[in-house]
Amino acid sequence: MKTILRLTICFILLNITYASCQSKMVPIKGGAYIPLYGRDSMKVEIDNFLMDVYPVTNKEYVAFVKKYPKWQKSKVIKLFADASYLRDWKSDTLLGENKKENSPITQVSWFAAKDYCECQGKRLPSVDEWEYVAMANKKIPDARKQKEYNAFILSWYEKPKTFNQTIGSTFKNYWQVFDLHGLVWEWTSDFNSVLITGESRKDVDTDSNLFCGSAAVNATDLMNYAAFMRYAIRGSLKAKYTMKNLGFRCVKDDKK
Repeated sequence: MKTILRLTICFILLNITYASCQSKMVPIKGGAYIPLYGRDSMKVEIDNFLMDVYPVTNKEYVAFVKKYPKWQKSKVIKLFADASYLRDWKSDTLLGENKKENSPITQVSWFAAKDYCECQGKRLPSVDEWEYVAMANKKIPDARKQKEYNAFILSWYEKPKTFNQTIGSTFKNYWQVFDLHGLVWEWTSDFNSVLITGESRKDVDTDSNLFCGSAAVNATDLMNYAAFMRYAIRGSLKAKYTMKNLGFRCVKDDKK
C-alpha cells in the first residue's frame, strides 16, 4: 500500500513539474491578411487562437523526453527523425555542454514537435497563423512595409548560432509574443503545403545550403525577400529532418 502511495505521489509531482514547464500563452485575435509570397495575393482568414509566448526550450524538451521515452534520441524510430536528432545532447536526458536550458530546443523533427504539442493539448501553428503573428513589430500588427522591421529580420538571417541565445532575447511584438524572428526557424503544421520547392536534403551537405536565396528573383517585390526565405526553407524540409537552427512553439484553438 505504501509503495502504491509513493508511486502515486511521484506521478502527481512529475505531472505538476511538467505542467509548470509549459510555456505561457497569449490570445491572438483573428483577422484577414495577404501572405507576402506564394499565395497570389489572396486574403487568408485567421480565427482566434492562443500562441506560446516563447519557443519551446531545451529544459521543456528534457522534461518531455523523460515523460515520453519514445522521443529519447536512442529510442526514437528512425522513420520519425533523422540521424541529427538531438545530436548535441550528452545522453537521452542530458543536454550537451554548450546547450543552455532556456535556449530554444532545436534538432527536433516535425513528428517530434507535433507530438510534443499534442501531449500538452496544443498543436503546431499553421503557416498562416505563424505568418500572421510574425508580421507584427512592437507596436502594430502588420509592420511588413516598414524598412526597420525587414532590416532586422534580414540581419538575423546572416547571424551565426542565434539558436544559442536564450528565449526572450528579441523584442516582444504587438501580440506579446517573443522570438518569432531572431533565434530559430520554427516548424509549422503544414510546412510542406507551401508552393515553393527548395533543394532536396539529399542534394546538399550542410544546413547553410538550404538558405540559398537565388530564386528570390522571381518574387514580385524585393521587400518580400524575408518571407520568401521562410517559405523556401519550409519547402526544402521533410517531416523527419532536423536542423541546428530549427525549433518550434505551440498554439491552441481559442474556444471562447
